[in-house]
Amino acid sequence: MRAPVASWLPARRPSLIGVVHLGPLPGAPFCREPLSLTIERAIEDARAWERGGADAVLVENFGDAPFFPGRVPPETVASVTAAARAVREAVRLPVGVNVLRNDAEAALAAAAASGAAFIRVNVLAHAYLTDQGIIEGRAHALLRKRSRLGVPISILADLLVKHAEPLAPLDPVLAARDLLERAGADALVVTGKATGLPPEAARLADLARALPEAPLFAGSGVTPENAPPLRSNVRGVLAGTWCEKEGRVREERVRALAEAIHAGNS
Repeated sequence: MRAPVASWLPARRPSLIGVVHLGPLPGAPFCREPLSLTIERAIEDARAWERGGADAVLVENFGDAPFFPGRVPPETVASVTAAARAVREAVRLPVGVNVLRNDAEAALAAAAASGAAFIRVNVLAHAYLTDQGIIEGRAHALLRKRSRLGVPISILADLLVKHAEPLAPLDPVLAARDLLERAGADALVVTGKATGLPPEAARLADLARALPEAPLFAGSGVTPENAPPLRSNVRGVLAGTWCEKEGRVREERVRALAEAIHAGNS
C-alpha cells in the first residue's frame, strides 16, 4: 500500500512543510509546564505557519531530549497524539507526526489516531551510529502496521539522516533506492549533517537525476537565500528553526521562506 504525497500536497509547485517543535512533554527530563500549555503554544505556532503560507505542518517532540533511540514510553505517545489532534483541529493544513528519535510505529499510531496525513521517520532502513547509540531501521514492522491499520499515511524517510553516520558506507543513490523500493518510503528527506545545515545542492541534483519520479524534500537549513538553487530539485522543504525567533514561529519569517520556495510556480 502506497500513500503518495500528491494526495495531500499541492501538485504543481514545491511545498513548504513547517515543523511545530513541541516543548518537553510529560515524563521528559526538562518538562516544567503542563501539557495543556505545550499544546496551546503548538497551536499558535501551527497557525503562524498557516498564515505565513505553509502547505502542511509536522508535529515533533523536539523538546524531549535526550531522546530514546527506539521505543518511547506510553505517556509520550499519548502526549504527541493529543498535540497532533489539537493542531489538526486548529488549522486547515495537512498534519504530520515525528516521534524522535526513531519511534516510527508510535508516530504512525499517533497519526492514525489524530487523523494526520504523514509521518517522518529518521531511520527507516540501514543502521546508523547516532548520539543515541546504534539505531536500526524497522521498515518491516512499520509497513506491516500501516497495512493492518489500513490508513493512507505517507512515510517521509530520511536519507543519510543528520546527526548520524551509517555503520557501513552507503552510496546515496543506492541508499535512496533501498528506501523507496525495499523499505517502502513514499518520499525522501535530504538534510545537512546537523540541524540548521542545508543539504548539498549537488547531492539533491544527483538524486533528482537518478530518481526523477521520487518525491525529494530538503529537510534542514533552507533559507530564503539558499532556496532558489534547491527548489528545482525538490518536491518540497521541511523547515523549522529558521522560521523561529526566541523559540516561537514568526509569521513574517514563514512568509519570506514560503515566497522563496513557491516563487515562479503556479
